[in-house]
Amino acid sequence: MEDSPGDARLTLEGFKEARVRNSMHVARDGVEAMAFLRKEGKYADMPRPDLILLDLNMPRKDGREVLAEIKGDEDLKTIPVVILTTSAAESDILRSYGLHANSYITKPVDLEQFMMAVRSIEEFWLTIVRLPGQVSAEAQRRKTNRIAPARA
Repeated sequence: MEDSPGDARLTLEGFKEARVRNSMHVARDGVEAMAFLRKEGKYADMPRPDLILLDLNMPRKDGREVLAEIKGDEDLKTIPVVILTTSAAESDILRSYGLHANSYITKPVDLEQFMMAVRSIEEFWLTIVRLPGQVSAEAQRRKTNRIAPARA
């Protein structure tokens, strides 16, 4: 959820460069972000996100309000939220973690460092971490290779 078209483009490019196969959706403000997450109106058929990248400085409803709503909603609170913002203020970091953000990353100004941060998010959150609703490959293999008990 990013209001800056340039930062949204860079983030999408970073995930594309890292060969992320997940679908990416961009909300331009906090109101649109909550409509997307709650599948309201034109977002009724959109998939539930596995991960939310959230900028704190968004119009109409800022990222702090969006984070509080996400973590206060029974249906949304298990979606990991990564704060990806320009703010390095200790008060923003403390407040974000107080609202149960899963991680906080200050956007690097340097393009190469920004791309490295995006790749790190992809590697950790979409490759290493087990997210709610994912079926592990091992569990899926056991399920499909299950042998039915013999009947007498």
